[in-house]
Amino acid sequence: MIDDFAKRYLHDDLREAREAVLAKLDGLDEYSVRRPLTATGTNLLGLVKHLALWETRYLGEVFGRPFPEPLPRWDDLEARGRDFWATADETRTEIVDRYRRAAEHSDATIDVLAIDAPGYVPWWPRPDVLLFNVLVHVLTEASRHAGHADILREQLDGATSAPPRDREFWTERCAEIERAAAVHR
Repeated sequence: MIDDFAKRYLHDDLREAREAVLAKLDGLDEYSVRRPLTATGTNLLGLVKHLALWETRYLGEVFGRPFPEPLPRWDDLEARGRDFWATADETRTEIVDRYRRAAEHSDATIDVLAIDAPGYVPWWPRPDVLLFNVLVHVLTEASRHAGHADILREQLDGATSAPPRDREFWTERCAEIERAAAVHR
């Protein structure tokens, strides 16, 4: 049945996106995973923390299956944005483990509900949703942040998922790209 196929397909892609984000932490020290790498402070560990929080909301409370750990309310203006960075007293292990627990909780929600199970997202303009809508949204967010994590990791140590090349290749490639861009100055 197409519904079962769609649910399984989306769920499998979500699992892959989660692992892609977590893999970007591998081999990095504490400072590197926490340091702000953009003007808005985006960092690798913050992306993991953010994904954990919102996955528990979307695949938990939206379907009446609240995550068993305390979370700030979605409408708590004081807490807004604090999910994008790790405080000094939060450990990488705590944040990664919370993401894994959030994933297990989400997986259980996905497993128990039909793809057309109704949910309610009070912060959306059209709050009445189906599991399908939320799965697509969560997968999109996880994939978007996995892309951010790819770029952040490349900024930190040059690690990419691109085919392995030496520094000379990338220096020449960047020069070629710069020449193409400079034509449009």
